[in-house]
Amino acid sequence: MELVSILDGNTFLVSSRDGDIDPAPDYPSGLFSNDTRFLSTWQLTLDGERLHALSVDEQEYFMARFFVVPGRPTQYIDAKISAIRRRTIGGSFTEDLAILNHTQEEAHLTVRMEMGSDFADIFDVKNPQQPQGQMTATVDDGCLRLAYQRDTFHRETVITSSEPAQVDERGMTFDIRVPPHGEWNTQFHVELVLGPRRPEFQKRIQAPRARPVDRLREDLQRWIDGAPQLGDGSPPALVDAYQRSLVDLAALRYTSITMVADLVAAGLPWFVALFGRDSIFTCLQIMPVAPQLSAPTVGILARTQGSRLNDFRDEEPGKILHEARTGESAAFEEQPHSPYYGSADSTPLFIILLDEYERWTGDAATVRAFEFEARAALSWLDTYADLLGNGYIWYQTRNPDKGLENQCWKDSWDAISYADGRLPGFPRATCELQGYAYDAKIRGARLARHFWNDPDYAARLEREAAQLKHRFNRDFWVTDRGYYALALDEEGRQVDALSSNIGHLLWSGIVPRSRARRVADLLMSPRLFSGWGVRTLSTDAGRYNPLGYHVGTVWPFDNSIIAWGLRRYGFTREASTICKSMIEAAEFFGGRLPEAFAGHDRARTTYPVEYPTACSPQAWSSGAIALFLRVLLGLEPNGENLIIKPDIPEGMGRVELLNIPGRWGRLDALGRSRRD
Repeated sequence: MELVSILDGNTFLVSSRDGDIDPAPDYPSGLFSNDTRFLSTWQLTLDGERLHALSVDEQEYFMARFFVVPGRPTQYIDAKISAIRRRTIGGSFTEDLAILNHTQEEAHLTVRMEMGSDFADIFDVKNPQQPQGQMTATVDDGCLRLAYQRDTFHRETVITSSEPAQVDERGMTFDIRVPPHGEWNTQFHVELVLGPRRPEFQKRIQAPRARPVDRLREDLQRWIDGAPQLGDGSPPALVDAYQRSLVDLAALRYTSITMVADLVAAGLPWFVALFGRDSIFTCLQIMPVAPQLSAPTVGILARTQGSRLNDFRDEEPGKILHEARTGESAAFEEQPHSPYYGSADSTPLFIILLDEYERWTGDAATVRAFEFEARAALSWLDTYADLLGNGYIWYQTRNPDKGLENQCWKDSWDAISYADGRLPGFPRATCELQGYAYDAKIRGARLARHFWNDPDYAARLEREAAQLKHRFNRDFWVTDRGYYALALDEEGRQVDALSSNIGHLLWSGIVPRSRARRVADLLMSPRLFSGWGVRTLSTDAGRYNPLGYHVGTVWPFDNSIIAWGLRRYGFTREASTICKSMIEAAEFFGGRLPEAFAGHDRARTTYPVEYPTACSPQAWSSGAIALFLRVLLGLEPNGENLIIKPDIPEGMGRVELLNIPGRWGRLDALGRSRRD
């Protein structure tokens, strides 16, 4: 089913193309906020008849208009009655309904809006559960109140209409008369009320504040105006993708109660929440566009850093969270996401972001403010992360019932496999985790030497990084096949599938120059490169599936990091080829790169095939466009200066990025195709 979404931060609405919300377990339709579905039924009928869509206008992320008529498409020639449903979301939800009479006679109609809420937790939408609390529906002075109460956990949906209605516990009915060629209007307003499970959380999960459309538009315009702009003559496909990415990133921003600045939710519909890994990677990607998002992200991750051993949440001292939720299942500890710490990569990535942010902006105060948390994160690498005591980052959940099996970015159950398709046991040490740890130690050493006044600690981190690099290149290199293993298993054996993870190794710098060319060649070989991008798993692997979530699809986020890594080692043509292919792929998705798409060879499909349940928009897919720009233009901070070394592939023409923010103020970068 084709769905229409509007969102504002962590409040979003998903409906069918006629504007209706129908409860269904196979897709997440409804009005959601803070991991709770506040509307699960929202159905419009005229004289008892459902309507269908003629057209949908969804040009703004917080607004949509539905042009609908009664009956099915084959049941009429000229519509006598039509309706326009204009809805906006900005904390609360508003729908303006117009019923239009296209005849010369007065129309007497019964308008009905069926309303309901199951108050389902986002985790329960796919697998509906019997509610543990009590649901009520009450009519109060023309207002319909739908409520859910479980102990002190309270959620409420309050619905009003600007026109008088017959209100019952299942919706509102209007008996209306519409003059010839006239129209009738009403406005529905839906307010969301959140209550905490415990009083001490009162300020943490307040109901989102309503924001008028004009303010939403002004905020979006400020965001776009504050970002660098592509100059005249830049490729249209790139311009479209860049503008789409800016708008999607704006849509995914939300304000944490504990922070005055914006954070970025991971993606619609399942991941409209704070994710450590996703937030960090997104901030790294958009550093040339919006570096101001990094400091609040570092801040919230530092404030929620693990401080104790908690098996239920996979929490350990120094560990950075994986995911934070505020729904019912988290509040009652039916899920460990309050917050959950089941990722092995968010902790080294935290150090990487802190360093990259300072290199780009010169904000030494933030580096000094979070010295304690940064040291704790670095300590975690050598203690709790090293489960087997051999100097590698390993992962194995402490919570076998509720925890994630795979705690790397490829976190689906079958993502880590041997070349023949078998799955290794636990713990596992994936290759990119070691690269992240190496990079974190190198960057941590820079921070210690220049900002924490601790040269001895810096020297120690550098020694440890060098030892890790030597050990890694000994143990992970599959000698007879000439590539890095995907992981080590619990016996120290190589999990020998060829995967896109090797591109992350280039980004981290853990690959010696002598092996870098081989890695680059493999990334661009038909085994991994589809023509649109690098697949997550090679075509000759036992579990390869071009439609498998982490076992053959192409991920824009993954490709942006791979391109960055190729550029780091001087493989500019390979890096720019990936950038160009991804920008071309974006054209087939209306400029918006999805979470993932199929790994079919480009010559076979001539267009990128959609992955059926991909999140869209997704933060690190939106952020990928900014990183592709950085790679194409060769942007690299160096002290108070920005190095610009463009390498634009043949056929792209002119690429110009204006007003790039950083410690240097604002600079422009221009590149032209090699033969243009």
